[in-house]
Amino acid sequence: MKYFYGIALFLFQAMGFGQQQDKVDFTHAIINVGIDPYEQSIEGTVRYDFLILKNVDSVYLDAKNMVFESVRLKNKKVAFENNGKTLTIRYPFKSGKSYSIGINYQAYPKQTVYFVNWEHKMPSMDTSTVKIIGENLSGPEQVWTQGQGKYTSHWLPSFDDMTEKVEFDLSIRFDPKYEVIANGKYLGSSTGSDGTKEWKFDMLYPMSSYLVAFAIGSYEKQSLVSASGVPIENYYYPEDRLLVEPTYRHTQRIFDFLEAEIGVPYPWQNYKQVPVRDFLYAGMENTGTTLFSDAYVIDSIAFVDKNYVNVNAHELAHQWFGNLVTEEDGNHHWLHEGFATYYAYLTEKELFGEDYFYWKLYDSFIALQKMVEGGKGQSLLDPKASSLVFYEKGAWALHMLREQIGEKAFKAGIRSYLEQYRFKNVTVSEFLSDMETASGVDLMGFKKEWLENEEMPNDAIRKNLVAHSPSLASLFQLQESLANSPAKKFDMEDFWEIEGSGNLKEYILTHYDSVLAPEIIKSAFESAEIPLRRALAIHGNAAKLPKPEFESLLNDNSYVTIENALFQLWVAFPDQRARYLDRTKSIVGLPNKNVRQLWLTLAVLTDGYDGPNTKNHFDELCRYTGPEYSFEVRQIAFQFLKEAFGFTDGTLLNLVGATGHYYWQFRDFARRLLDELLEDEVYKQRIVTLSNKLKPEEKRYLQTKINQP
Repeated sequence: MKYFYGIALFLFQAMGFGQQQDKVDFTHAIINVGIDPYEQSIEGTVRYDFLILKNVDSVYLDAKNMVFESVRLKNKKVAFENNGKTLTIRYPFKSGKSYSIGINYQAYPKQTVYFVNWEHKMPSMDTSTVKIIGENLSGPEQVWTQGQGKYTSHWLPSFDDMTEKVEFDLSIRFDPKYEVIANGKYLGSSTGSDGTKEWKFDMLYPMSSYLVAFAIGSYEKQSLVSASGVPIENYYYPEDRLLVEPTYRHTQRIFDFLEAEIGVPYPWQNYKQVPVRDFLYAGMENTGTTLFSDAYVIDSIAFVDKNYVNVNAHELAHQWFGNLVTEEDGNHHWLHEGFATYYAYLTEKELFGEDYFYWKLYDSFIALQKMVEGGKGQSLLDPKASSLVFYEKGAWALHMLREQIGEKAFKAGIRSYLEQYRFKNVTVSEFLSDMETASGVDLMGFKKEWLENEEMPNDAIRKNLVAHSPSLASLFQLQESLANSPAKKFDMEDFWEIEGSGNLKEYILTHYDSVLAPEIIKSAFESAEIPLRRALAIHGNAAKLPKPEFESLLNDNSYVTIENALFQLWVAFPDQRARYLDRTKSIVGLPNKNVRQLWLTLAVLTDGYDGPNTKNHFDELCRYTGPEYSFEVRQIAFQFLKEAFGFTDGTLLNLVGATGHYYWQFRDFARRLLDELLEDEVYKQRIVTLSNKLKPEEKRYLQTKINQP
């Protein structure tokens, strides 16, 4: 993740100098909240215990747009100030004394808490809108959080500052038909007089408040136990029972490997993983409770195209690097993301082999080098650096540090670092000091070359890759040979056979497909390696390659291969279109329904194909634009409609609705597409006519685009 921080500073209205919150040590929080998904509100209480380190006349909490019913100090109501951003309690707090503050509050969070798919369950919903938007509004109802650095204060009076670490115990009241998952050990539940159920969770150790999290929805779980005895709970939607194994494949092995590799026991009571709809990122490492995008909930065929392994390992590594030991501020963000990325790569090395590991590093290097060549190189110590820098350059820095000081010293330094700063905050300098102590090596040169340098040490990187990966050494030799010989005259057959590296062969097929000898193409088609055949489907040309062999790609256990092969064959052989469609009619594909949506589009476009069902196929494609589907499904459907058919009234309404989606990339896509349609007078008039069916906020946005009063 990418964070931008500011140290919270409260200016006294009466006295004109800054509150020194570092004179207060908050230690424990007991939270009890009730959640109303229809009103999108949270009401509850929180009690904070804290120690005064130095006399102060007030303390404050970050609290965004909250209403406070009461604040109690020593069980007595006390005056407070609420400016919409902070809650301030004035009192002559004495050094060395402990206090407790109890707060009753209500919050209507506009971010951080996401209420997904509740509108269709509201009794007041306009049924005419339901008919227009879609026949089956049945997406999963969920509520989940994403604190992202400093935003938990939108639903819980807390701290927009990672240096304030607190033990958070959480109780949540909600409809008993659903499951509630949160940080910590589940202590049990009880049912209130109003019929709601209260789930109780206990944490043992302190953490930064941005890591407090919960998820609510219809879930079942798979229970595992690590080699060290840590409970692991993998949650899934009830209808996805058959997807548990491929989705969570290698989870126990990942856990056991990281615990052994890092050398410090997993620091929390248990570990949970929870998929959620339209998550803002791939995953988020809330303490002991990772939330991740349900786009990674896959079957075994999809595993080869898109799987959860890297995200799984990355978020788990954060439980040490970020959660146990936390950066002091954004200047040290590499200590979170670079470490999690590197240890995820090490995990993949353990699972998939050394060649896989070094090709991942090579791909990372190419992306970083393109950034540098584009004039956008950045230092790892720049708090405004891009995610690519924090993640990938950070991983490279750790890899090269390990190479420089040796594996034994590296592991010893990591153990010392984690043990010395457990449940504390840390800086890059403190990390480097621990590594110098463990290795006896002066790391000033390393810091200059890898942390401060805005460019990439290309020579050192290439030397390292050549030393460890024979297939990458062959690639560099191939690239050098091609630089001295026109590609169309160069024979790559010798390189195709070197070391038998699947990664090198896939690279050759991907980058040099137009100049490859027939023998190489034949060898790729005959291969059982899915990545090679997938490369042929993506980069080959069905009209120029052997037809029977290209048709065989439709049988592969890869949805990306099938999708690309179907499209290429449909274009290249018009007289065979019905046959190709018949062969693929039952395939859905990845979670984004990539094969199914392509199939529907091609089926409608194919003259005379399945005539009685043509309208049904088109209607199904239109339904995929609806809010009950994930944003990835919706975006593909919108794109196919734009390119092939145009938009119905229902899909236009769905498009306008998407312009307010909380996932910013999908929202921006929808807004750009709407802008494009509004340039067409016919579409503009249709959209204006439909505007009376929009929700108020959608109508307001549309009015800003069409300049209506």
